[in-house]
Amino acid sequence: MMKRIILCCIPFLMLFLLSAQNKEEVKNSSKDFLVTQYGAVPDGKTLNTQAIQKAIDAAFKNKGGRVVFPKGNFLSGSIVMKTNVEIYLEENAVLLGSTNPKDYLNMAFDGRPDSPKKDDNSQLALILAHKANNIALKGKGTIDGQGLKLALHIDSLHHAGVAIDPKYSLRRNRPNETMRPKLFRFSQCETISVEGLKLGEASCWGLSFELCSNLVLDSLTVVNRSYWNNDGIDITDCKNVKVTNCNINAADDGICLKSYYPGYSNDGIYIANCTIRSSASAIKFGTASYGGFKNVVVKDIQVFDTFRSAIAIESVDGAVIENIAVSNITALNTGNAIFMRLGHRDGQKPGSIKNVSIKDIKVQVPFGRPDLNYDVRGPEVDFFHNPFPSSIVGIPGYKIENVVLENIEINFPGRASKAMAYVPLSRLNQVPEAVKDYPEFSMFGELPAWAFYVRHADGISMKNIKLTLDETDFRPAFVFDDVQNLKMERIDIAKDRQKQIIFKDVILSILEDQLLEQKVEIKNK
Repeated sequence: MMKRIILCCIPFLMLFLLSAQNKEEVKNSSKDFLVTQYGAVPDGKTLNTQAIQKAIDAAFKNKGGRVVFPKGNFLSGSIVMKTNVEIYLEENAVLLGSTNPKDYLNMAFDGRPDSPKKDDNSQLALILAHKANNIALKGKGTIDGQGLKLALHIDSLHHAGVAIDPKYSLRRNRPNETMRPKLFRFSQCETISVEGLKLGEASCWGLSFELCSNLVLDSLTVVNRSYWNNDGIDITDCKNVKVTNCNINAADDGICLKSYYPGYSNDGIYIANCTIRSSASAIKFGTASYGGFKNVVVKDIQVFDTFRSAIAIESVDGAVIENIAVSNITALNTGNAIFMRLGHRDGQKPGSIKNVSIKDIKVQVPFGRPDLNYDVRGPEVDFFHNPFPSSIVGIPGYKIENVVLENIEINFPGRASKAMAYVPLSRLNQVPEAVKDYPEFSMFGELPAWAFYVRHADGISMKNIKLTLDETDFRPAFVFDDVQNLKMERIDIAKDRQKQIIFKDVILSILEDQLLEQKVEIKNK
């Protein structure tokens, strides 16, 4: 039954893909609107905001058109996209974000639903769009936010008392995300195409889309690592989304699905054939997780030099996560393979995570930080620790349900030391529940397993799992605590010693005979 439920989302997604291909393309007329004809100067110094906006407005009044940037460097503050308009950057054309924060518009986005979370979501951006339909950004050029200079300018204005940031981070010594412009901020738009461009270097998130539908992101190079909180692509409560053939290098999460709005969700998301390097997690569901994430396919992803998780699936604010299919992921030099967390940080009640399939995954976990060569590295785990296992963890009374892990190969470094906050198997209750904590692969502190730690789950199927160690690890490979309907078939673990599978309050469905000698049952005291 579990496999039937998981597989049922695949035909739905195939229908979505077919329908997406048949969606009406951006209805631009054949007319081009050259920005230089509206007064834009490609010298990298002249502020061209008004000239570029005039070209966009002219195309809009023409009931559609293509706003063309020829070769050159065009400096601009915030510009606003309009319905039936395409921005096209020719080869060697560069749209530069202004480094003066006064040149950015804080858009109101009237008619948008209210979000309980208001602490980190900037409405400032270089390119803005609200309720604009049939819009596109294409070409062979570059959009560069000049984020480091812009962020440092914002920081200096705060310290000079000119533009005070009430949420300024004294601990991190930087302005809050709400004060720093993103590269894109599109809200409540329909039929959007972003293709072929080189994008990034914002002072905050890179490409941000919320409450949008029929979104296509294809063949993009996104380098967003100028400053802090530099996500690559953020998709919030959107429907019918394709992200394909993208190369992402981000100082924060690479591709991040977010849900800020109760009653809304990301639904019908297809992410494929992308390469991701991240100083946080490569692909992440959350952390903002109020509505939901449904019918998501992630496949054919290459990950490297990534600090946190290759795939992180998190519901901590009440979100419903269901019908998720992840496959064919290769992650080299990545700090954590799989992290799944159902918590209750916010929201009226905990959400749910169910019907998740993760197949054909190969991950190499190093001993040290994988992102040492980054200019801006993600915040360090604030305690000494052994290498972290993959985790699938709910909370008491709320279990993660129906997860299939199949054809998984993970190489771990070993070298664990008992001096690092040792958690003996007789004290598994010592691992904190951390119900309200920020979700992260390191959130529980030291963990008593080197490969998989599973707690508060129902319906976990593990099949054809190969786990290897470069050096010895004193911990067992698996710890299952409060797990029902567990299936373990064709598990290949390091053979240096026995007793690698620990059960505490576990109800088995299938355990192969060859694994019996590895099993240890921990009784409640």
